[in-house]
Amino acid sequence: MLDQVTDTTPEAYAYPLLIKHLLHTPLAQSPDQEIVYRGDHRQTYRTLGERIRRLANGLGSLGVTRGTTVAVMDWDSHRYLECYFAVPMMGAVLQTVNIRLSPAEIAYTINHSGAEVLLVHTDFLPVVESIRDQLDTVRVFVHIEEDGSTAAPHTIPFWGEYEPMLASSASEYDFPDFDENTRATTFYTTGTTGLPKGVYFSHRQLVLHTITAMAALASPQSGQRFHRGDVYMPVTPMFHVHAWGMPYVATMLGVKQVYPGRYVPDQLIRLVRDEGVTFSHCVATILHMLLNCEAAKTADFSNWKIIIGGGALPHGLARAALERGIDIFTGYGMSETCPLLSLAQLRPGEKPVDIDDEVRLRCKTGLPVPLVDLRIVDDEMADLPRDGKAAGEIVVRAPWLTQGYRNNPEASEALWEGGYLHTQDIANIDEAGYIQITDRIKDVIKSGGEWVSSLEIESLISQHPRVSEVAVIGVKDEKWGERPVALVVLKPDAPVTAIEEDIRQHVMGFSAKGQISKYAVPQIIRIVPSLEKTSIGKLNKKLMRERFTA
Repeated sequence: MLDQVTDTTPEAYAYPLLIKHLLHTPLAQSPDQEIVYRGDHRQTYRTLGERIRRLANGLGSLGVTRGTTVAVMDWDSHRYLECYFAVPMMGAVLQTVNIRLSPAEIAYTINHSGAEVLLVHTDFLPVVESIRDQLDTVRVFVHIEEDGSTAAPHTIPFWGEYEPMLASSASEYDFPDFDENTRATTFYTTGTTGLPKGVYFSHRQLVLHTITAMAALASPQSGQRFHRGDVYMPVTPMFHVHAWGMPYVATMLGVKQVYPGRYVPDQLIRLVRDEGVTFSHCVATILHMLLNCEAAKTADFSNWKIIIGGGALPHGLARAALERGIDIFTGYGMSETCPLLSLAQLRPGEKPVDIDDEVRLRCKTGLPVPLVDLRIVDDEMADLPRDGKAAGEIVVRAPWLTQGYRNNPEASEALWEGGYLHTQDIANIDEAGYIQITDRIKDVIKSGGEWVSSLEIESLISQHPRVSEVAVIGVKDEKWGERPVALVVLKPDAPVTAIEEDIRQHVMGFSAKGQISKYAVPQIIRIVPSLEKTSIGKLNKKLMRERFTA
């Protein structure tokens, strides 16, 4: 029997899921709401709409048309937000360039994406100057000049500057309809092995991700919420997974938005205070940095909600945030998933029995958000019991997952083997449905025949009063196969006498209670001045293992 496809009236509007439609509500309901940049520049949503149209006309005059890739190198700004909309709304493709990659990697990603136009902030002129001769596809350079910034000497043949381009362009633009499956964005993953891989998303995927994120974040009875009364500021770079998709959510809701430019801890804390910021997101290492900066010592964080993603939320950091009044909770996803898959929001009536229980719940990987089909499977793709113990790989399906890696069919097939996207994360699911990641496949430690969760040991060590940061890695051991090694950064005022043994005894206490195996207690604890991190602030355990072995 044939599917009963609905009849379509000839003049009915099919309403494709395009990014331009995200602007209808805020422009109609919140035209005078503020968008703030660094506390210095202020504009309204009405102005945002006009600048988006002017940007589209300006780019059009440079030959940007459907299918053209436009690359951007900028700090988190109102300009970046304008590019989030104008470029894909033209039918072009936005490449958000990871400015923290090496110059050679930046050149590779721009060439690999096929970018023809490159918008460059003044601060990145030295990088572009160093790779200009390597950029094979870029034909037009546009300078983003910043008040107060001094341009380094260069020979880049700029067409012109961003603001004059907008000022001289028409304020009306008729954004066309096209297939909702048209590619809207491209950016590059920052793995610790091999060249960066291009991840891409369509208009349909970004719109569905925006709607679902908005619904998921609005659903809690109280706490861990994002709503129309919030003030939003990202502390996750806009070049990385669309700043977790939150600028699209914030814009659709018409909330006040604050963009901080370059991340300077005291400046971020000042913006939280002066602009009344109530909602942010970042990786754990950034929050750790913020809580320990000078301006944070006297700051009031009692109205600040923060999602931690990009890695585990250590129990010690969660406790410190809660003690400062921050409504902190975990979000989970990855570059390939757009990124949102789950949130650690407390359910209605779920009242923690004490602070330890509350920390435990908020640090879990969380519950899948709507439309996410998430499974824990073994090597044969068979489902594992949801008993909070059986651990396997997380595989997922959702409407917004990347359908592959750009021009990389072999890696794409591995990513989607068996019809589910493979995350490479090891986790368990308990009877209540909460996910708990225990490790990355590449980071899992097997000692004495038992699997050891580096994330769990890190979380336990983070609760030691003298510990500032910690990473646990596995190193080869002739007797046990592997043994965990803890690399620890101490708090500034922490005494170092016998600290390694003190930390080991701290972990031994959890082993004595049966909470962890004796094989999980690190026999080597090394005090280090800092921990190696990736370009987006994640712990770089591959580099740590290499340096420790060396």
